Amino acid sequence: MPAGKRILILASFMMEIVECGGALYKNALAGGDSHAAVLLCRSENRAATREAAAILKTSVEFLGFEQGHVTPDVAAKKKLVEVIRRCRPEICIMQDTVHSFTDLDPDRRLAMLLYLESLALASRDFARDQWPELAPCPLPTIYYMTPEHPNCVLNVADIWPVKEKAMNCLAGQQAFTARAMRSRLGADVLTALAGADHDQLSELELGQRLHDVFDRSFHIYHGHHSHARLAMAEPYRREGPFELEQLLP
Repeated sequence: MPAGKRILILASFMMEIVECGGALYKNALAGGDSHAAVLLCRSENRAATREAAAILKTSVEFLGFEQGHVTPDVAAKKKLVEVIRRCRPEICIMQDTVHSFTDLDPDRRLAMLLYLESLALASRDFARDQWPELAPCPLPTIYYMTPEHPNCVLNVADIWPVKEKAMNCLAGQQAFTARAMRSRLGADVLTALAGADHDQLSELELGQRLHDVFDRSFHIYHGHHSHARLAMAEPYRREGPFELEQLLP
């Protein structure tokens, strides 16, 4: 197994920690240090997020931004730059720049600009007087999570139960999914996805069933049903070319 790295995930929402859970968990198993900085997370969801992150052997902090108020201004950049210089990541995972423009989750477009600007500024002399003990750090390798057009995939079949366990910590997200799907999908579709007894399930129970279907389908699609030779995979897009000594099979 390759040696672990210092990985920082700049997560807009708590779900992204689990979505990238395979990369974070496997990095920790290899002896690396995985850390998540979450931009937007309600106070009532923070304990569950910590629990999910702990399962994935990942530390977590909450940056305290407010939904609808994210902007790449100087104050916000300073907050992100401090995190980046403190963590000094070799690898940074963040949302996909292409997907964020059309995603209707709030704040994604401005968050993407904030992340990229902050990564650039963390490597320069920006705000040196504010944290004299935190020197500028080299730009990390960037991986965009769940991209429109992945150029690499990570095997998660061998650690799938860990990802599933972490997902089941996020009861608030699962209940939200259930409410959204009940309002959006007809009874026949919910029967196909969650079983004929879906109307007898609580929001949490329905959300867990739906996430099991959705999450398995997503990872199988990017593994077995793509050109990858993997059963289940997390998709990423690496920024910049891969540097190789020789071609890989």
